[in-house]
Amino acid sequence: MADKIQMKTPLVEMDGDEMTRIIWKMIKDILIYPYVDLKSEYYDLGLEYRDQTNDQVTVDSAKATLKYGVAVKCATITPNAARVEEYNLKEMWKSPNGTIRAILDGTVFRTPIIVKGITPFIPTWTKPITIARHAYGDIYKNTEMQVKKGSKCELVCTDESGNETRSLIYDFADSDGIIQGVHNKDASIASFARSCFNFALDTKQDVWFATKDTISKKYDHRFKDIFAEVFEAEYKEKFEKAGIEYFYTLIDDAVARVVRSNGGYIWACKNYDGDVMSDMVATAYGSLAMMTSVLVSPDGVYEYEAAHGTVQRHYYKHLKGEKTSTNSVATLFAWTGALRKRGELDNTPDLCDFADKLEKATIKTIEDGVMTGDLASLSTIENKRTVDTETFLVEINNRLKEMM
Repeated sequence: MADKIQMKTPLVEMDGDEMTRIIWKMIKDILIYPYVDLKSEYYDLGLEYRDQTNDQVTVDSAKATLKYGVAVKCATITPNAARVEEYNLKEMWKSPNGTIRAILDGTVFRTPIIVKGITPFIPTWTKPITIARHAYGDIYKNTEMQVKKGSKCELVCTDESGNETRSLIYDFADSDGIIQGVHNKDASIASFARSCFNFALDTKQDVWFATKDTISKKYDHRFKDIFAEVFEAEYKEKFEKAGIEYFYTLIDDAVARVVRSNGGYIWACKNYDGDVMSDMVATAYGSLAMMTSVLVSPDGVYEYEAAHGTVQRHYYKHLKGEKTSTNSVATLFAWTGALRKRGELDNTPDLCDFADKLEKATIKTIEDGVMTGDLASLSTIENKRTVDTETFLVEINNRLKEMM
């Protein structure tokens, strides 16, 4: 053990489901255990164990993350009706990511991993664009109704003294229709702003933020105002010292600017915008399996994961004993992100150096023409070799050994 890299503090390890659970174990066995004396506090977030514990294990893992400051999470199943039947669940448990996000009060940052041979569909994008999604409120916490012709719909707010304020939404005198009520909280928006600004300082990148405040003069304008207030009061000097900037514009202008840009910045988005734009950016760069994801709380707690799901189709092939060619890069980069952050917080440069080398070895493997099937279908490298899931990790290890 003496020759392995030592860790001062554990990180929180959240195991997951299906094919990503298989890959999780392979990554540890092939690429981490031989080099690092891994200290982790382990939580099984596989669907069966979440069901056994009535989802308490998810809450416990999030609380442990608050304690230790760094976590790494495998992809997990959020059950629908078919999954409830397949796994014989007690109930349709909530998204583990949603539960963890709420406890950590975190913002999700998603960044593409760029490799030679896989050209983004927008060729000017030579640097990654990180999407920061405000994962609270808006239509994800909405109340909505179908209404009949002749209905009159109002917003009604009752203050703590019982006084009502009313505002007409619409008088449906001539047609049936639909209405929707959405909300957000000043505290959550301020946390979102701080997470974005902290992550920008951490990664030395500009922040772009956009809403439609010219149309939504109270709701969207509140986002704009809170971001501006937090930036001016707490971050302006820090940004100037770091040589980075905060830039605000309207969402339609932001989209036009993003398409014409070279990348290399954080694009902060409201909840729905972030949901849509993160998938657009991931696809435009090539693959959701080449997208890192980190949840960052405003007080500096980090939870790293892959941006994709549990790769169910490959798991069923694996169960039949068939070889799969599943892309493990995003899951592997979740591990390197967590190990690097643990090293930074604990002042253990050997751990940071290992994470850097493992990422370089991974990218070199792909750029050498050795890759999984999904990447082979995208890559323009000549003389490619498509390999199975385990062989890909072994090939990475061959290059990592040389670097160590």
